[in-house]
Formats: sequence, structure tokens, C-alpha cells
Amino acid sequence: MKKHNFSAGPCILPQDVFKEASQAILDFNDSGLSILEISHRSKDFVDVMDEARQLALELLGLEGKGYKALFLQGGASTQFLMTAYNLLQSKAGYINTGTWSDKAIKEAKLFGEIVEVASSKEANFNYIPKGYSIPEGLDYLHLTSNNTIFGTQIKDFPEVDCPLICDMSSDIFSREIDFGQFDLIYAGAQKNMGPAGTTLVVIREDILGKVTRQIPSMLNYETHISKGSMFNTPAVYAVYVSMLTMRWLKKLGGVKAIEEINDRKATLLYSEIELNPLFKGFAAKEDRSTMNATFSLTDGDLKDAFDTMWKEAGINGLNGHRSVGGYRASMYNALSMDSVGVLVDVMSELERKA
Repeated sequence: MKKHNFSAGPCILPQDVFKEASQAILDFNDSGLSILEISHRSKDFVDVMDEARQLALELLGLEGKGYKALFLQGGASTQFLMTAYNLLQSKAGYINTGTWSDKAIKEAKLFGEIVEVASSKEANFNYIPKGYSIPEGLDYLHLTSNNTIFGTQIKDFPEVDCPLICDMSSDIFSREIDFGQFDLIYAGAQKNMGPAGTTLVVIREDILGKVTRQIPSMLNYETHISKGSMFNTPAVYAVYVSMLTMRWLKKLGGVKAIEEINDRKATLLYSEIELNPLFKGFAAKEDRSTMNATFSLTDGDLKDAFDTMWKEAGINGLNGHRSVGGYRASMYNALSMDSVGVLVDVMSELERKA
């Protein structure tokens, strides 16, 4: 039986993508070769890489606007380092909204002064800071759009007079935003786009080449732009499946269409959390993520019963992160409304039995 997968990552993917990707393992493009064994320099794969980069810009509405899309390795964790290596000359600002912001700040401190412009750390990151002042003279301001562990999401992005950088690992392609307000976006594929192993970077070219330090080739965005993401052997299969997922999203109607679906899923689950006296949410209501709903039981004695019920219902990956506890339902793009309905039914049934 196929599970209802609420895991925070690696993410659920569309069944159509699984089918096409599994066939490509056996025979890719009727070549008699597996996607796992073709040359990354072959026309077949160069076409995949080119389409993946083009689709990323198209879905974000950034075609012809001075941006380049790259598929790199090392996850968002390497981007914590690369953004600072390429862009931080003297001072940068960071909004600290959780674990991944903390990690990004740690790496950036290797290269210059870091101003923690705002933080919600004192409340265990259960809200998004607001009303903060952005200091002048920053090389860039860094944000994390969605906080997987804590279930918070930035709804309104600040207006700045410096480059705006955003880690969108867990909500890329999930909602309509003016992506042109960002100068650099990065996202590990495994949260909402594809399998683990590749990272999407979308960067406006004119912000590069301004730091005075020498940058190692593998950590230099200009290197990867000049080589079309093919400077070294890319994560062939991860890029291919990400391309298939973006094709699926485009066919569905793009980011606008999936946002409507995601909003309905989130409304269904958050309504149950609000109405069911056995549950309470973790994140501040105005900052709740449509991707990751964090919640807990109001009566800890019901934990064993609830855990047994959701597991018997075929639900997977519902346990919360140790930093928060309780439960976390990750509702990425490919998760169906039916799966959310199964979870809500289990929660309602617990209330009836309690």
C-alpha cells in the first residue's frame, strides 16, 4: 500500500514522475542505456540540463531578466558558504528564523561582519520577526522563506536597497511571489522539487564579481554560469527527476495553480488543529507555513493512541523535529488533498474516541 507521506524530506514526488524516472533507469530515450550510465556530456543529458535550467526560470517568471539558473551539488548547506564567499565583502545582514538561518550565519561569519537584523530565537522560532530596521551599507540581506522545523513562513518580504538573498529550500515553486525582488535564490531539491543530490541556484548575474578575494573554482558562481552547470559531473539523476517534476508543475498550470491547491490543503489541516480541542499549533497563526504544519497534543496521555491510529492509516513521517517535538505534517506540492483528508479524519476520530 502506498503511504501518505508527510515526511519533511526527501520529499514526496508525483506518481507520473516516479513512473517516467523509473523507466529511464532501465532505458533512457530509447538509447539502450540507463540514465544512470549515460555520459553527462552526451547530447541527451545536456538537453536535460538545459531544459531544467530553462524551466526553473520560466516557472519563477525570471526569463530574460538577467538571471541564470544553476544545478549544483552540496545542498543548501554549501550555499550558506557560497553566498558569502561570492558576495560578502565587508558586512551582511541576516534574519534569523530558525536552525537553517543559524547555520547560514555561522558560515558567513568566516568572511565578514554579520549583523543579525532580527531574530525569533527567544520564542524558539515560533514566529517571523516584523517591524525591524535594516541597517545601511549591507552587501546583502539573507532570509529563509520557510522554516521546515518550526513551521513558519515569511508572507511579506522586506524592501531593501541591497541584494536580497533567500533560501527557499522547502517552499520553492509552492506559491506566487515576485521572484524578481530577489537577487539570489537557492533551494535544495529534496524538499519540494526532486530527489536529494542537487541544489537549484537562481542568480542575477550583475551582482557577481564585486568581492576582492580569490574564489576557488568550485565555489565560484561565475565558473558554473560560464560552464552551464557542467563544470564538473553534475548529479545526473537528481537533475533529471527535478526536470520531470518541473514539467509536471508546468503542465498542472504552474506556480499559480499549485498555490491554490497548497492553500486548500493547509486550510483543511489548520482548521482541524483549530477546531479539535485535542490539538494545538506551534507557530504563530499569521506566520504558519503552508508547507510544514507543526502541532502537538494537548493531552500527552493520548500520544500512544494517536501514533497507533495514524500509522495504521498508512501515514508516514509525521513525527516532529526534536527541536519542537509533537508532530509535523509536510504538505509539499505533490502531496494529495486525499492524504491530508486521511490525517484530518484520524485526528477527528481521536477526538470522538477520547
